[in-house]
Amino acid sequence: MPLYINHTGKLKEVKEKPFKLEKDIQKVFEANLYDIMGLELVKSEFTIKNKRIDTLAYDTQASAFIIIEYKRDKNISVVDQGFTYLSLMLENKADFIVEYNESLKRNLKREDVDWSQTRVAFVSTNFTDNQVQATNFKDIAIELWEVKQFENDTIIINPIKKSIAAESIKSLTKNKEALKVVTDEIKVYSENDHIGKASESIDELYKKFKSAITNLADDIEVIPKKQYIAFNRGKKNYCGITILKNSLKIFINLNIGELDDPKRIAKDVSQVGHWGNGDYQIQVEDDKNLEYIMSLIKQTILS
Repeated sequence: MPLYINHTGKLKEVKEKPFKLEKDIQKVFEANLYDIMGLELVKSEFTIKNKRIDTLAYDTQASAFIIIEYKRDKNISVVDQGFTYLSLMLENKADFIVEYNESLKRNLKREDVDWSQTRVAFVSTNFTDNQVQATNFKDIAIELWEVKQFENDTIIINPIKKSIAAESIKSLTKNKEALKVVTDEIKVYSENDHIGKASESIDELYKKFKSAITNLADDIEVIPKKQYIAFNRGKKNYCGITILKNSLKIFINLNIGELDDPKRIAKDVSQVGHWGNGDYQIQVEDDKNLEYIMSLIKQTILS
């Protein structure tokens, strides 16, 4: 899609300015990793078992390591390379934890990491149709991100979404032991994984709240996590819903003291363990306070 700049009503096309080197793409991503992907940079050029990882990152929401590779070669098999890196991580968990602690001066423990949420992201100026189709499985822990640079210093970054009808990759890996080991340990979650826990009435209740939340802004994304379903705008998680059998727990991502809640229906969970982000939780069994709860969630979008 062409990019134009508006000069007093006259459109002028902005030409693409290709990155000269993979390293140039890497510098942009590593300098802006949280803003682009919501991740924490752990190490650039991390070497393990004679393999070099371009960028090692950490997802604090998922408590998981993410490997990022930058590609200009259009002929690589992203699936084969992706599974190689996933297998490398799962076989050498301690090395990744040591690198995290040494690089960030932290004390991350093995049990703090959710290895099932590990994933690999490939970043390139262009992916072929074959590469996109090869990763179009709902439960494959491989992401594709396209990036383009233009003459006016504009950069467009586009994560390639999987199709709604994407199938499972497990049927293709069941006879390939090395791939099966990875797919057995790593889990890509869907809404169905959460909805399956609920009664029929709570399933319907979730759909009502989901629709209301996504209507608060045009660009809110629904991102299923292991323990809850996140509602993100950009890289910020505004609220989350944990689906229980007979109720929903809604988490509002504001710090304690920041929420204007005249009815006082939100509970302070800042001092107790909970799955969603933020210090406020509302447990609901019906939709009688739906509009009021939307007014609370909207405060996170406006903050």
